[in-house]
Amino acid sequence: MMFGTQFVSSFAGASKPGGTKSLSSKQNKLLTNQQISEFRKRYAQRLGKSQLDRRSELMLCLEKGTGEVVGCAGIELDNINNKKSNRSNVQSTASNISRKPLMSNLAVGKQYRRKGVAEDLVLATEALVRNQWGYEECYLFVEKKNTPAIKLYRKLGYKKVWQDDDAKTITPKDNGSIDTTSTTIICMKKNLSSSIFINMFNRILPF
Repeated sequence: MMFGTQFVSSFAGASKPGGTKSLSSKQNKLLTNQQISEFRKRYAQRLGKSQLDRRSELMLCLEKGTGEVVGCAGIELDNINNKKSNRSNVQSTASNISRKPLMSNLAVGKQYRRKGVAEDLVLATEALVRNQWGYEECYLFVEKKNTPAIKLYRKLGYKKVWQDDDAKTITPKDNGSIDTTSTTIICMKKNLSSSIFINMFNRILPF
C-alpha cells in the first residue's frame, strides 16, 4: 500500500497536458488503488491453468540507507502487435501477434530525476530480459506527447514500430474528476544483442 501511494504522489503526479497540477485527496486515493491493483495484476505471482508464459518482474531502485523507493520499472511477457504500421489500420491477426517482453511503469521520484536513474533502470531491465529470460529484444509503449521519455528511449536505442492514434488514457482534472481522454501511443522496440548486464537493483514486490 505504501509503495502505491508513493508511486502516485511522487511519480504519477499530474503532469499530463490538460490535467490538474496537483491531485486532490480523492484523486490520489483512487489513483493509488488503481496503481496497486495494476502492480499486483502485472507483477505478482501468477497461478492458473493457462499455458501462456506469464513471467513478470517489478524492478525497484532503492536509496541506500533509507530504503526509500527512488524509481521503478516493470517488465512482463505480453502479446505484441509487431507489424510496422499505424495500429489503427492493422488487423490483429495471429501472424502479427507474438509474445514478447514489454517494459512499463518506468518512473523516477521527482527529487531523483536527471541523475541517470531512469537510464539505469532501463538497462537493468534489459539485462534481466536478455540474460535471465533469453530474449534478444524488448518492447515498450509510450505516449507520443511524452517527449522527454521518447528522447531517452531513442538515446538508449529504441526505435518506433507503430503508433495507435485511437488510444485512451486517464487524466486528473482541476474539478476533482479523473477523465478518460484520447491520446496517441507509440510502440518502440530495441534489439538487445549489445546490451551489457548491470546488476544494481533489488527486485522486490512489497505487498
